Amino acid sequence: MTHFSALRTLKSMLAASLAATALLASASAIAQVTPGVLRVSAIPDEAPTELQRKFKPLGDYLAKATGLKVEFTPVTDYPAAVEGLVNKRLDLVWFGGFTFVQANVRSKGKVTPLVQRQEDTAFRSVFVTTKADITKLDDLKGKTLSFGSESSTSGHLMPRSYMLAAKIDPDADLKRVAYSGAHDATVAAVAGGKVDAGALNISVWEKLVAEKKVDPAAVRVFYTTPGYFDYNWTVHADMPAPMKKKLTDAFLALDKSTPEGKEILELQKASKFVPTKPENYSAIEAAARSAKLLK
Repeated sequence: MTHFSALRTLKSMLAASLAATALLASASAIAQVTPGVLRVSAIPDEAPTELQRKFKPLGDYLAKATGLKVEFTPVTDYPAAVEGLVNKRLDLVWFGGFTFVQANVRSKGKVTPLVQRQEDTAFRSVFVTTKADITKLDDLKGKTLSFGSESSTSGHLMPRSYMLAAKIDPDADLKRVAYSGAHDATVAAVAGGKVDAGALNISVWEKLVAEKKVDPAAVRVFYTTPGYFDYNWTVHADMPAPMKKKLTDAFLALDKSTPEGKEILELQKASKFVPTKPENYSAIEAAARSAKLLK
């Protein structure tokens, strides 16, 4: 083969490769905007199987309310939930307050929080331990502590901010800080003696106690934070207004007096859903910037 024929062959191969790449990219783009499908996800603050179990009745309900096929897609970590909505690979995401702030900043204000549980207007975190000599935040000095995910509002950001307010710097004053990745994993780390204490959201703690998955006589709460705004259901700001309204109205219509509403609200650990707005999360954004956790 001559030099020129080899060059022509290489050019043909390159052109074919570029065409195939473009075709794949086009197919991917089409897949990301499948008509008639509502793509839903949630920050992985609990085990994937638990998130799926909790969402199934809500997904069926939203399908009836919107006329769309509802698909729940688990994500590997908190940043994936943020990027999924910002880049429109997801349509509706269950965020914590901090992940909402991250998505809002990352998208330059192009995400819209629709609703939150009534409980999220004054959400709280708990610190738990098995150690008799830990009875207050100050006792954590020189000890080991596990947060949840680094991007968790109730499992990291707010517990950290209340520690800082109490003049305790987790990175300087504690022997070691760990990140379990999820609230139930934090409790398991404390119960298993891997760390002296842990911080998690109060809702998961109460659920684990109620389901007898943790013994509150062995693992006990020694500090509960003040309330703050937390979780919400958020969509991309480009979602058509009629669909935003359908979703909002569906959440607000959930009522414990009906069998369907009772099942969904109990699984979501909610008394009811209420409207929310970006301004509700300004304190969380300020706490994140103060703790240098917002990039």
